[in-house]
Amino acid sequence: MTRFLPEIPSIHDPAWNARVQALIDQKTKPLGALGMLERLAHRLACILHSEAPRLEQPQMVVFAADHGLAARGVSAYPVDVTWQMVENFLAGGAAVSVLARQNGLALHVADCGVARDLPQRPYVAGQPRLWDCKVAHGTRDCSSAAAMNAAQCDTAMHEGAQLVRALPGNALLLGEMGIGNTSSASLLLARLCAVDVAQVTGAGTGLNAAGVARKIAVLRSVLAFHHQAQEPLEVLAAMGGFEIAAMVGAVLQAAQERRVIVVDGFITTAAVLVASRLRPAVLERCVFAHRSGEPGHTIMLQALGAEPLLDWGLRLGEGSGAALAWPLLQSACAMLGEMASFDSAGVARQQAETASA
Repeated sequence: MTRFLPEIPSIHDPAWNARVQALIDQKTKPLGALGMLERLAHRLACILHSEAPRLEQPQMVVFAADHGLAARGVSAYPVDVTWQMVENFLAGGAAVSVLARQNGLALHVADCGVARDLPQRPYVAGQPRLWDCKVAHGTRDCSSAAAMNAAQCDTAMHEGAQLVRALPGNALLLGEMGIGNTSSASLLLARLCAVDVAQVTGAGTGLNAAGVARKIAVLRSVLAFHHQAQEPLEVLAAMGGFEIAAMVGAVLQAAQERRVIVVDGFITTAAVLVASRLRPAVLERCVFAHRSGEPGHTIMLQALGAEPLLDWGLRLGEGSGAALAWPLLQSACAMLGEMASFDSAGVARQQAETASA
């Protein structure tokens, strides 16, 4: 049993849900006219249990680690790109760095298992911050051994939870970086949702058709090697990554604290998939930012009953989609908290016979 598996009760409350829906329906607009923005506002009001929810001190965390499976040629990029991109995040030059800066998101990078020792640096307020959460210098090659043992998986989850505990605010945006981690996400999805790995495996960082075929063959061999791993934590340890395990812990902690959890793309959703198999109520605290260009992401979102905000063919990761979706969450809160009602604005309501026609 992991040392971090908190109880996470459901926040479903029919009376509160109806109260919030009534507030939305009384705004000066036809019923449902703001479409998905209304559904988003309703979800945020329920997560934060407020009729005028406010998103405070949002924290973007990019969880980074390397994967031993990358040695099998499942990525178009070398492993060194992981640590190089971490440095890029910290220097402010990556996509997520730019988008976080634009949207006022505090940016953190968690070294959960990068295959290189990263120099520590003093934290400067307002700048991206590096957190040392390293479990090991990358996982083992999961085609011939478990990616991590149970103790390492437990430690990674604990590190993710501890990091969230240390952060202020009521919103956590998930990001990740790790060459080879689309393979881990495909493996987790294939085993936990019992789907053919070929259906859920894509180009990742840019493999050509031959590369994707090779990747699928490797992933089939991994699933066969770990045929006995069936329970969520067994599957996570056998075929996951340190950054994914840390995100599982972070999601559980954020859900326990009733933070809004903004989920990015394929790999971050894989972490939520594992967390939801451990504690289903975490899904009530999640907002899914977008549908990735990775083929497995659509299947994963369907399995979770998730409705993504954006569908732009994004497949960068890093938390870039979560950062792009962030203004929509702000708009949803503003609509619920600031938009006039028919009564307060003195606007006539829709006539009953027209509404029922």
